[in-house]
Amino acid sequence: GAEESTLMSYFSKHQIQALKPKITFSTIRDLQCPVLDSNELEGKPEESCSTEELFEWLGAVWNQVSLDNKSSSFLSTYCCPQPNTVVEKAFLCTITGFIIPEKITQLLEQLCCYFGDPKLAYWLTLTVHGFADSPVSWRESEHGFHKGGENLYNFVIFRNLDYWLQMAVGSYDDCPP
Repeated sequence: GAEESTLMSYFSKHQIQALKPKITFSTIRDLQCPVLDSNELEGKPEESCSTEELFEWLGAVWNQVSLDNKSSSFLSTYCCPQPNTVVEKAFLCTITGFIIPEKITQLLEQLCCYFGDPKLAYWLTLTVHGFADSPVSWRESEHGFHKGGENLYNFVIFRNLDYWLQMAVGSYDDCPP
C-alpha cells in the first residue's frame, strides 16, 4: 500500500535498485567423487569416506583444484579421498547474491525431489555461504570477523533422503543453535 510506494520512491530517488542473484552453471566431466554411506559419519576404511574428507573434497571442487595429485603440480598435490568413484558428469550451480532463508528452504525441497525419479546419483549437496563481512552470523549473534569470516553450512542429501548437516563458523563466532 502507501508504505510500499513511499519506500519505492525513496529508493528510486537515491538511484537504489534491487539486484537479482547471479546464477552460473558448469559441468565437470570425469570427476573423482568420494564414496559415502549415510550411516557412517566417520567413514569406514575401504568402504566409505568421512564427513571431514567430503568437506575438504568439496572445497577442492568448488575452487577447481586438480584432484590428480601430479608431482609436477605446483598448486596442489591434493587427491580425492579413498574410496572414490569416477562420475561421468557432475553439475555445479552457483548462486551469488543475497538469498532469503525461505528461498534456500525451497531450493532444498526441490533438490530432495531430484531423487523422486530414478537417477544414478547416490547423493547431492547444497552449500550456503554467508558473507564474510556480514554483521550477523547465526540468528541474532554478532559476526566475529577476524581472519577468515567463515560462516557456512552444507547439506549432503542421500538417495534415501537421509542427510548430513555440516556447519562452519569462525573462531570468534558462537556455534549455531
